[in-house]
Amino acid sequence: MIPFRTACLYEPNVAPERQAPRFRFKSFNTCNDRAVFHEIAAAQGLRDLRELRDTVRCKRGRRRNVPTASQRGRPGPRLIPPGGAECRCEGFPCRCYSPAPFAGPCIRPSSPLVARHHLRIGAGAGFQGDRIEPAVVLAAQGELDYLVLECLAERTTALAQQRRARDPSSGFDPLLEARMEALLPICARARTRLVTNMGAANPRAAARKVAEIARRLDLKLRVAVVTGDDVTGRLRPDLPVLETGGTLRDYDRVFAANAYLGADALLPALARGADVIVAGRVADASLFLAPMIAELGWALDDWERLARGALLGHLLECAGQVTGGYFADPGLKDVPDLAHLGFPFVDVDREGFGVISKVPGTGGAVTMQTVKEQLLYEVLDPTAFVTPDVVVDLRGVRLAEVGKDRVAVFGATGSPRTETLKVSVGYHAGWIGEGEISYAGPHARARAQLAADILRDRLGPDVPSLRVDLIGIDSCHGTDFGHAGEPYEVRLRVAGRTETRDLAERIGWEVEALATNGPAGGGGFRRSVSDRVGIVSTLIPRAEVLTAAASVEARREAKAR
Repeated sequence: MIPFRTACLYEPNVAPERQAPRFRFKSFNTCNDRAVFHEIAAAQGLRDLRELRDTVRCKRGRRRNVPTASQRGRPGPRLIPPGGAECRCEGFPCRCYSPAPFAGPCIRPSSPLVARHHLRIGAGAGFQGDRIEPAVVLAAQGELDYLVLECLAERTTALAQQRRARDPSSGFDPLLEARMEALLPICARARTRLVTNMGAANPRAAARKVAEIARRLDLKLRVAVVTGDDVTGRLRPDLPVLETGGTLRDYDRVFAANAYLGADALLPALARGADVIVAGRVADASLFLAPMIAELGWALDDWERLARGALLGHLLECAGQVTGGYFADPGLKDVPDLAHLGFPFVDVDREGFGVISKVPGTGGAVTMQTVKEQLLYEVLDPTAFVTPDVVVDLRGVRLAEVGKDRVAVFGATGSPRTETLKVSVGYHAGWIGEGEISYAGPHARARAQLAADILRDRLGPDVPSLRVDLIGIDSCHGTDFGHAGEPYEVRLRVAGRTETRDLAERIGWEVEALATNGPAGGGGFRRSVSDRVGIVSTLIPRAEVLTAAASVEARREAKAR
């Protein structure tokens, strides 16, 4: 039996936007569900379940316009005001007259001339190296309207800029091809639109690659690219650095600067009906907010709805973190089947109320705890959480568990967006040299400490930033063989920042030289040298960031605004 989404019945003779759901149901899968459906049908005076089923949103997203009970000449349900004399609910929330988030997406008669009333958006990635398998499950079984792949961070953007400098055809996410080959066929069959920032430093090349993959897989998909986040040429040396209080004048080797675009940058591509939208640096939550604005008919100055949508995007932006990833702590915060962690989706209605959930049968959990932890992720000021689209006040946010792995979110408020956009600035910050060696057996810690002292004496005067760590107690043999107090094995790691590559290489060579010039029993050497990328942030006037959208084919672009 096909599972149907949560649906609602409405008070007759009341405008739809003023109505609140009274009955809630999710599927016809169980006998209990059928009993509940019969009860609701009887209360509504419906002839049988078929009339009630007609109020449910079908799998393909179509809605059926069914006359209300009053239009059929029968009385509708009587709604009890929350907290009234007849209210029998205990605690929060009152479920007699519950707002939209407790019932999920609201079903109302649709028209091609009006905006949709609800939307389902899934999170298919939370960072560049995220798993592909959970996104495939989510796309195939989640009945999504949109799938968002959020794959950028400050460092990955800067590293992508370096790759593009070496190869102009590169600079996008290294897993782009693998993700698209896995997801495009599924999204095409399900009519799920895909939004991603996997374009990184080269969104045009990324979009062309997506178009080529679609053509190779014989998929007729419209691909669009959004550009304008690269503002390297617009930086001024007097711009303030948020982390230090200084200015960009203090950083003379800047090679990348990417502004955090908002949801408005994606709207032209959405309006043109693109099936896949590829962008560069778009703010994480904005990737989710843009479909809400486009599909639910929100205005760009409707700060209350924008705040609610931005909050939902913030909760989904890290994908598995809200379903139990980066949360589990055995014995304290147990998460079931973490090896097969499911990715989340949100059902959001026209008012911006949402319910976070995941595909049934997948690992992980959506609970008050997992949602609360993600809610506070990267939030510096809960009274003014700044995004490119709206400034969100989180003080009024409320959560409620409304079912297994279903948490309702509401209560965020908003104020006008700022006149500036944050810019992530990448600069060459020298080199990092690193070396490691292991010591195992009796007196392992003492021998590792002696080796550390030798390296401090030899490298300290030339490498002031030298860092020495003694890592682990069982990395060599997998056990300490019962040695109490003293570890059976120790891994010594030495690293330092330098201005030249030669000095960085010397760090690793000095560690390796301990083989015959240091304590007994050292082994398992490793050394490396890498170009160090520094990241600072600044602000740039919004008016100076010019964005554009273009439709993309495999080998040519057609300009579109």
